[in-house]
Amino acid sequence: MSGTPATTDTPIVRALDDLVGVGERVVSVAPVRLDAPGRARPLDVRVSAPVNGSALPVLLFSHGNGWSLDGYAPLTAFWASRGFVVVQPTHLDSRRDGIGFDDPRFGQVWTERHADLRRTMDQLETIEQAVPGLAGRVNHEQVVAAGHSWGAQTVQMLLGARILDSTGQAGQDYSDQRVMAGVLLAATGTGGQELHPFAQEHFPFMNPSFAELTTPTLVVAGDHDQSKMSSRGPDWFTDAYAHSPGATDLLTLYGAEHSLGGIPNWEAAETTDENPERVAVLQRLTTAYLRSALDSTDAGWAKATAALAGTGAELGRIDSKLL
Repeated sequence: MSGTPATTDTPIVRALDDLVGVGERVVSVAPVRLDAPGRARPLDVRVSAPVNGSALPVLLFSHGNGWSLDGYAPLTAFWASRGFVVVQPTHLDSRRDGIGFDDPRFGQVWTERHADLRRTMDQLETIEQAVPGLAGRVNHEQVVAAGHSWGAQTVQMLLGARILDSTGQAGQDYSDQRVMAGVLLAATGTGGQELHPFAQEHFPFMNPSFAELTTPTLVVAGDHDQSKMSSRGPDWFTDAYAHSPGATDLLTLYGAEHSLGGIPNWEAAETTDENPERVAVLQRLTTAYLRSALDSTDAGWAKATAALAGTGAELGRIDSKLL
């Protein structure tokens, strides 16, 4: 691992590298503009893909509040190097668009976020043609999705989670059968009276029902992630695992806060728990999970789970309903 920083040249990272393999060079193109009639802003995405390989699966990534298609390179570039075509839309809450909490349009941003991912899947041909050398190398039938924070809430809608209305009934079904598996990174939990007043006022979607989430899903949570939106502790971020039949696996990262060691960007100011080894482990574990979710004969996730339990036990643990 010549040239790798010492903080990621550790036994668990090396063990996981043996499972996910050496990465390909990546080409990344942005912005790619997609059709989005009626949207308050044009819909731009970043597309990142390996320069080699065929029948590449698509990975939709939904950013956290305020970010954009230029964020989350620690994860998205890694996934692309390991064989995924990663597509990152800039949602309407991005700081570059200026639709903030006091904007009258903000109340519908959560539904527009979901629509952005649907629009992206509808225009995979456009996306494929926008990247030099990618045409004919994408498997449109294999689509997975991942998201962080608000992005995780956006993705869980595609996976089947619904929003409870004022009477406690599950609302509209936003699921999309094209999405075969998902990864929820620091996904907010159930709502109700434990939500702080600000969240109750501005985030109507923070009252999820996970009972309808049936798509295979990995939930990732930090055991030091204390939200400002809820009076619950870090266990709030494990609710999707606790209450969903589809979320069969939970990765808990010890010492991790909301940025999970620094996934929004390298040296991002909001990362209070910067930990390159933690990010490296997360890169590799999520890759192994998604590969196994797409191919039932791929034993990478089982092997990665065993590696973390052995070599990397001090960094976190994986719980599974399938064991």
